[in-house]
Amino acid sequence: MTFPTVSVIIPVRNEAKRIRQCIEGILKQTVPVQEIIVIDSGSTDGTLEILAEFPEVDVVEIDGSTFNHGLTRNLGVERATGEFCQLTVGDAYAYNEFWLEEMLKGFLDEEVMAVCGQQVVDHLPENNPMQWFRPSGPPTLRRVQHNQGAWDKLSPEEKRADGGWDDVIAMYRRQALLDQPFRATSYSEDKIWLDEAMRNGHAVSYNTAARVYHYHYEDADFMYRRTITGLYFNYRTFGLIPKQWTVPKSWRSRARRFKWTYLKSGLTLREASSWWTYQNDRFKALERGIHDFLLKKGQGEESLDQFHSELCGKPPIPAKRG
Repeated sequence: MTFPTVSVIIPVRNEAKRIRQCIEGILKQTVPVQEIIVIDSGSTDGTLEILAEFPEVDVVEIDGSTFNHGLTRNLGVERATGEFCQLTVGDAYAYNEFWLEEMLKGFLDEEVMAVCGQQVVDHLPENNPMQWFRPSGPPTLRRVQHNQGAWDKLSPEEKRADGGWDDVIAMYRRQALLDQPFRATSYSEDKIWLDEAMRNGHAVSYNTAARVYHYHYEDADFMYRRTITGLYFNYRTFGLIPKQWTVPKSWRSRARRFKWTYLKSGLTLREASSWWTYQNDRFKALERGIHDFLLKKGQGEESLDQFHSELCGKPPIPAKRG
């Protein structure tokens, strides 16, 4: 079978724990890749030494202070030679050998500029069992397109429903990214790109049969900051304002959490108890993040912008474990 040419682009920094698994999973795909372009922004943990073992990998080193979620990815696109550019990250790894093949299936016609897959959490003891991947139905392939002008008439909730874009697992026509490059931004370059593509009347697809494993250990500080910046860019991109949320305290919600952290996980009671505490801390950070976002939003746009800039001027970085 003949496939179109695919370049894989991966921005990294200190991903020694997963980068080998990431690269090996790409090389085992049913779709052979033309090249793997890794843009490293100052790794010091052995990532570069691992990458040097793979002749298929083209490493581009940049100063860590210049990293930008949008512009750094543009560097990889400019360097790529494939017809399609698969974007991912250094701590994501293939769900199976059909990941790239499933991504290509999403290009249903010439109007589809990009395809987004699904990131899922592996059933590993170092991953929060409440986030383990448990499919509730078969994969879906959905094409999304709005006529020019129609996108702006949608409600923020409707835009968010069609705008769940994710550069952990997104494939683009290279020419589409050259014509509409990522914007300079500290976060959410993917959703900003999607919003612009929808405004321009382009089509995209979502194919949940294309999957990668990806997980972050989110301590309370990271969860709080990520909540703030996620809400901020959802508001700035889609106009979405969240509803106030509180940690579920009913016996049903507690029983459900206990079920997934202990009865359904196979972990020891001590391990499950640790994850129970971790999940509660995440919920509290999420609750506080929503509360503080709404508080600053109520004080005016300038107050919200300043709050986000001071707290998340640099994107939140998850803790590295193991």
